[in-house]
Amino acid sequence: MFDSCRGHKNGKILFMNKGEDFTGITIVFFCHDGDGKVLMSKRSINCRDEHGCWDIGGGGLEHYDSIENTLRKEIKEEYCVDVVDYEFLGYREVHRESGDKKSHWIALDFKVLVNPEGADNGEPHKFEAVDWFNMDTLPNPKHSQLPTFLDKYADKLR
Repeated sequence: MFDSCRGHKNGKILFMNKGEDFTGITIVFFCHDGDGKVLMSKRSINCRDEHGCWDIGGGGLEHYDSIENTLRKEIKEEYCVDVVDYEFLGYREVHRESGDKKSHWIALDFKVLVNPEGADNGEPHKFEAVDWFNMDTLPNPKHSQLPTFLDKYADKLR
């Protein structure tokens, strides 16, 4: 999927990046098996930032795509599993800085039940590893936004 869009100005092609040049919308998913395990991925050097950090998953909402379709599509792409059921948890306004780049995202957060059979690394170019963890033993280092997510929805994630 594309992280940028194109436009024209004075005959030149302009590229704009979601979250950097305009507010991006991301669909964040906390995939679980219904028995206390959480599916997470470890970000590789090919990710935009936070290399080596463990994260729960997410993807940008594309123009004209639905939120539900994006949720299902991104989970299938990243983890090779289908959504069994999901619950909208809420939203977060995310402001981040990475080096000299600032970004602004609206995160739509979901708790998603998936069938653990067949879960795999669907994007090995982006993820060093994909694995299941107990809520009490989540791996480190964690993505910078994960503690905020876990704190905000603690009562809904157990």
